[in-house]
Amino acid sequence: FWLKTIYLCCKIKQKFLMKNKPNIIIFNPDQWRGDMLGYLGYPGAQTPNLDNIIKEDAVAFKNAFCQATVCTPSRCSFMTGWYPHVHGHRTMHYMLHTDQGDSSILSELKNKDYFIWWGGKNDLIAGQEGYRNHCDIYFEPTERDFQKWDYTQQPGTHGGDLSWRGPEDGDNYYSFFKGKLDKKDKDIYFDDDWSMVYGALDFIKDYKQEKPFCLFLPLGYPHPPYCVEDPWFSSIDRSVIPNRYQYKTWEDKPSLLKGIMDGQRMQDWTDERWNELRAVYLGMCARVDYQFGLLVNQLKENNLYDDTLIIFLSDHGDFTGDYNLVEKTQNTFQDCLTNVPLIIKPPKSENTLNGVSDTMIELIDIAGTIYDYSNIEPSYWHFGKSIKNFIEQKTDNHREEVFTEGGRLRLERQASENQSLQLPHGLYYPRVSLQGQEDEILMHTKATMCRNKKFKYIKRAYEKDEFYNLIEDPGEINNVIDDPQYASELKKLKDKMLSWYQETCDVVPVSYTHLRAHETVLDLVCRLLLE
Repeated sequence: FWLKTIYLCCKIKQKFLMKNKPNIIIFNPDQWRGDMLGYLGYPGAQTPNLDNIIKEDAVAFKNAFCQATVCTPSRCSFMTGWYPHVHGHRTMHYMLHTDQGDSSILSELKNKDYFIWWGGKNDLIAGQEGYRNHCDIYFEPTERDFQKWDYTQQPGTHGGDLSWRGPEDGDNYYSFFKGKLDKKDKDIYFDDDWSMVYGALDFIKDYKQEKPFCLFLPLGYPHPPYCVEDPWFSSIDRSVIPNRYQYKTWEDKPSLLKGIMDGQRMQDWTDERWNELRAVYLGMCARVDYQFGLLVNQLKENNLYDDTLIIFLSDHGDFTGDYNLVEKTQNTFQDCLTNVPLIIKPPKSENTLNGVSDTMIELIDIAGTIYDYSNIEPSYWHFGKSIKNFIEQKTDNHREEVFTEGGRLRLERQASENQSLQLPHGLYYPRVSLQGQEDEILMHTKATMCRNKKFKYIKRAYEKDEFYNLIEDPGEINNVIDDPQYASELKKLKDKMLSWYQETCDVVPVSYTHLRAHETVLDLVCRLLLE
């Protein structure tokens, strides 16, 4: 009798607690740099939906920084709260393995009775493991979906006809510049991103289960190739695009940058061509903004908006012509790569911030923030610092410094990119081909960045360190690592980096006993019965 009574009480308590947990949206475009946004006043940027949500309901963090500047290590970082070095997730191919003790925001929420919907790219979970530990639905559209939507699937922009690249010895072959997409007789170019967005809209429309949900939408745009359809292609004013940053000398910069620039062969592009590329990138961002607006409107139509935690973030940025480069690198940390958009719309409550904040944020803080809002104690130790108290104006500051890392050690071949990408016809050949060199200079040298609002220090394993005065030199043109006037500030950031490494060098597994130490006997019995 008493066991039945306790079990019934458990079910009632569980239902009440889950009912009061927020739904969660993680809207995750790929490779959107943090300055090209309308609400930050970037000329030509068109992001009306992002602009609108921060006017009353959300906070945009203009000083948000990723912990790695390429896809996989960055996602493994912010979806766990671990820095890339903690469990070795600092390469393009070593992803999360739950059978090896790795967890994620998604698996933790799933284990705490959230319903998880995942639609979009992976770059997170080991393919051989599958998605069962991290989501309830991994969305893949069916023919029935396409019939319902009245669209057919268009080819992905990475594959298909590659004639847009031009001759192999031309200056567009490695540019990633494709231009205007032909949408045929339809209103949009219905690629994978559109399929995922439409799938997410259908999920929100039809969701009637009692559990709160987490919707994870990692899109492909604005990741190159640089291409987009009308109306977004034609919507950007090419004449207002700002000037690009360009180096005066390459001698005190990491050798990988000069190697990539030489390989991409775009040094002789005119400003007009560069502006066209940047305008197309801004058009890609504008399309993602429109898709985000569709999702927000659907939440409102289903009366879910107020009770939903919405997080909009990119995994890293893009050169987009700065320094005569396109795409990104693994071991250089210019702001165009490390600084990313981050917008958080909390569940509706009193005294929450809105607008643009300049406090320093690391993307690993997303994990701690989600666990905080959902009142979940994760089963593992992490380093993400919840932003909830800052959003609720219970604290005036969040972080003083942020860190980013990447690259590899000499002979650490397992940390290089896949050898198949080194074929000369591959888009990434100028970058990946340089990783095989083990001569006097390792171009893919391991490096770490420590940055505050005024200064940036970069420690390199085998090449010259870097130090920049970001107030006087926001483009990071002049490396002042040897200038004695900055000795004091340099020492401060070096000491910060040493402390950071000491504090985050590993994680000790959280034991079952320690994790549950706060539980009462009744809580323990109730949970065991439910499990």
